[in-house]
This record gives sequence, structure tokens and C-alpha cells, in this order.
Amino acid sequence: MEKNGSPLDELDFSILSCLQKDGRMSFTVIAEKLNVSIGTIRTRVNKLIEEGTINIIGRVNPDKVGFRAYAHIAVFVRPATFKEKVAQKISKRPEVSFLAMTSGDYDLEVDVMCRDNDHLVEFVNDISKIEGVYQTKTTLYFKVYKYAQPDLNLLK
Repeated sequence: MEKNGSPLDELDFSILSCLQKDGRMSFTVIAEKLNVSIGTIRTRVNKLIEEGTINIIGRVNPDKVGFRAYAHIAVFVRPATFKEKVAQKISKRPEVSFLAMTSGDYDLEVDVMCRDNDHLVEFVNDISKIEGVYQTKTTLYFKVYKYAQPDLNLLK
């Protein structure tokens, strides 16, 4: 597997899997689990961080910290040449947790986390004012059953 021209080997994937389970796992514990030296783990993790393959963050449970309105918003852009500009503006909003250009019925897919429904309405109204946004369709998530990182074993 290549990332920015630098190949990721089995050890890299094993390190990434350990860190996905516990981002605070010590280099010592990872080294013991993978039967390699602590120096090897330190070097590999630093390389993965420098290359932008991973970044170590504290991932919060949105519901437990007060986000009560999750939503998926389909954004229709007209003319189509405005897609990039609209995406760039939407991406700057702190409520946005996922943003992608699509090939389906709509042009952009946006997932947001808002404090409550009033905050969500304000967000949708704000993005609707962006030049090029023709229409939005919002689907509210009543309950999120799974919110996870990709399983690296799927790449094997």
C-alpha cells in the first residue's frame, strides 16, 4: 500500500491498528505486542505522523459532550462550476464532520454535529446563502449506532 509515494508495510499497519484501538498506547506496549524494539516503534510512528498518515487526537463522544443534533445534508450546486468554491466555504464551518463531492443525485454530502435543532437550522440557513447553493435536503440522525475509523484489515 502506498501513501504519498512511501510504502506502508505490515508493521506500519500493525502499529496503526494498535493506535486505532488506543491512541495513548505507549511505544513500549506496542513494541511488546508486535515483538520489535521500542526504537523501531518510535521511528515508525514519527514517520507516519510526518507523512500525514496519522495524527493523534482525543476523539470525543459527541453525544456525551452535548451535541444533540446530527444531520446529513445533501447540497445541490448550480452552476456545477461552483462546486469547489461551495465545498471550500462549507469545509470551514466547525459543525462539519464530513464533506465530500458525490456522483449521485446531489453534488455535496455534508455531515454535521450541532448543539441542538435550532443550531442545525441556523447552519442550514447559513449554507443556503452561499453563492451556488441551489437546494439542500437535510436528514436528521435520530440515533447513531456506530461511529468508527476504517478497519485496516479490510485492506489485506
